[in-house]
Order: sequence, then C-alpha cells, then structure tokens
Amino acid sequence: MTQLQALSKEELQSRLEELTKQYEDYQGENLNLNMSRGKPAPEQLDLSMEMLDLFDQHSTLHAENGIDLRNYGGLDGIPEAKQFFAQMLAVDTKEVIIGGNSSLTLMHDTISRAMFHGVSGGARPWKDEAKIKFLAPSPGYDRHFAICEHFGIELIVVEMLEDGPNMDEVEALVREDELIKGIWCVPKYSNPSGAIYSDEVVERLTNMETKADDFRIFWDDAYTVHHLSDEKIEVKNVLETAKAFGNSDRPYVFASTSKVTFPGSGVAAFAASEENIADAKKHMSVQTIGYDKINQLRHVRFFTDVISLEAHMEKHAAIIKPKFDLVYNTFREQLGNKGIASWSEPKGGYFISLDTPAGTATDIVQMAKEAGVTLTGAGATFPYGKDPEDKNIRIAPTFPTLDELEKALDVLCTCIELKSVEKLLS
Repeated sequence: MTQLQALSKEELQSRLEELTKQYEDYQGENLNLNMSRGKPAPEQLDLSMEMLDLFDQHSTLHAENGIDLRNYGGLDGIPEAKQFFAQMLAVDTKEVIIGGNSSLTLMHDTISRAMFHGVSGGARPWKDEAKIKFLAPSPGYDRHFAICEHFGIELIVVEMLEDGPNMDEVEALVREDELIKGIWCVPKYSNPSGAIYSDEVVERLTNMETKADDFRIFWDDAYTVHHLSDEKIEVKNVLETAKAFGNSDRPYVFASTSKVTFPGSGVAAFAASEENIADAKKHMSVQTIGYDKINQLRHVRFFTDVISLEAHMEKHAAIIKPKFDLVYNTFREQLGNKGIASWSEPKGGYFISLDTPAGTATDIVQMAKEAGVTLTGAGATFPYGKDPEDKNIRIAPTFPTLDELEKALDVLCTCIELKSVEKLLS
C-alpha cells in the first residue's frame, strides 16, 4: 500500500486542506514560468556565438568544389556539410541531402512528395489511396502527429516501450493493412520518454513483412548527439541494417543542429538510400535552387569534425544535466512512494515523460497554468491530442533557470498530489 492510500479519510481531508493552502499561496505569487517546449536555454545558445564571427566582408566564401556560396546552386548542399552530416549519421555522402534550418520541414516535404507523387520505385501517389495510415508510437512527438493530421493521414497508436515501439503490435498491423504507409520513430532519447531503440527493434523494423510495398520508416534522429553523461549511447544504424535485409529504401533519416547551435538558424539533413535521394532531388529541383550555403559553411567551419561536435555537446550537457537531476530529485522527494506518479529518467535528449493517476493530467496542467506555470498541454504526446488515459505530461526542463525550474516543480508536485488526494476522496 502506498503512502497516500494508507491514510484514513480524515487524514486525506487534512492533507487536502494543506495542499489547497499551498496552491493558493502559489497563486498569490503571480508566477510566470514556462516549460511548454523543449527550447535551449540562453546559456546554451551562447555556446555558438563565435560562429557569427567566422566570416566578414573579406572572407572567401567558396566551397571546396569551387561553388560561390553567395550565388545560386548547390541543390543538395555543399560537400563539406554533406561530409559532416555523413560522419555524424554514419552514412555515405551520396546518401545525404542538406536542407535549411529545420528537419521538421524536411519531414513535412517528404510526406508531401509521397502524397502527391508517391515514393521512389514507381508506387502510386498516396493521395490516390482510399486512406493513408501511419503508426504513432505513443507517447510521442506532437509535431510528427501534426504533419499527418495536416495531410489527413490517420494515426494509429502503438505502445511505446523502453526499447522502442511494441514490435508485436507493429508487425501485426503492417502485415495485414496495405494502407499503413509509415511509422514515426525517434530512436535515441525518444521524445518524451527518453527511450532508446534496441538492436532487435531496429532489425525487426527494417526486416518486417509489410502489406504495403511502399512502407517507410520516418527516423527522426533529433537527439543523436544529445547525451547527458559521459555514456555515449549508440543505436544500430538503420540504413545499414535495412540494406542488409534487402529493404534499403525503407528508412528516411532526419537530423539537424537545431538544438546544437541556433534553433532558428541551424542546418538540417535528410539521409536515405541513393534511390530515395535521387527521387527527392528530382522534386526539390522544382521547389528550390538551394538552401543557405553560407550557413552550411559556417557550421562546418565551427565544427571541424565530429570530435569537436562532441566537445561542444559536452558543454550543453554541463548546462542542462543539473536541470534534469533537479527534476528527478524533486519528483523522488515530493512524489516518491506516494503511488501517484511515475517518470522516465532519460540518458539524453530534452524531455522527461511523467505519468500521473489516470484521468488527472488535464486538470493538473490547467491547475499549474492557473498558478502561473505553463506546461505542455495534456494529451499532446498522443495523436489528435487525446491521451486515452489522460495521465501523460511532457516535462521540458531545459529553458528555465534552476531557480525557476525549482519553483515550477514545486507548483507541479503540489497540483499532482492535490488532484490525487481529491481522486482518493471521491
């Protein structure tokens, strides 16, 4: 029996009165704290400021292949940037396209191309199907879900485990339904749970039988270099594994420097088989003449290689790891052994997944907001914003200062316990 469950009705009522007083005190403080998105803190952005001093009016802005970066050209990126991302993602330079500042844009455009033109290999456009469906391991990333919702793609929830999606569910679904065309994956430090895909999951995803011959894995490797400790987690290479199983066209890999340098002016990359790359370039040539090549060079001059990138990311970890530790310690101290919450403790990434008693997350998020603490909306980690159990809350601890985070967590824990006691009394 947990600590709260062991209390009598009278003791619960007394505790409710204490918590209500605490909550009212917080409301009186006129707080304005925001943990709604996974934004880097200003101190993290400061780490990349030297990048802005790399070029001046006397700089020679030419890529190693002679292209003048100030002019048109370079559809798929400058060679130096392709080499850098190929090294980061452990792929060949022929398997990489360099985009603008947003990997989300590359994901959106990849689905858009499939909708209107089909994928490589001559499959018919997805828009010509009666309906398109995607698998959505949940809790997951709301912006992935939003892309599908925007294009009218039906999202099917599959359970997210510590080592990736529940593959028994995934395999059973894709084996029987030819309208399931894809799955969203964040393979390392998954948003929001921090899950890390096992070798077995990568192998099953790339080798499974699919009813749709144009099935694609949307592999958002957003946190591939975002470690929180000296332990550098590696996930099995999805492109190499797919090749080994004869399904080289199945994965689409996305990454960016958005949370490495500047989110508003980073560099994004798309990696895939050479066939997929050629197909993407064919359509991109209508959309653009090329992305910001000066910014690409700025990044590869700032990061001379992956070793310098790793050193840079260790500085990021030094800033944000104390914030993650504060969340864990606060939750253990204020919620531990009460039977009212469980949470992930990821080894990297930007988020923590918090589960509260079923049916309480929406009320908890609203209560926190009314006390001046803005959290990610309840339900955001599930398709259509509907958490079937109304229990999951995504915690984004990176942006606030430690003092702000400490206060926000105190408010949140008070809301969680208050709603839990109310539920026990009801």
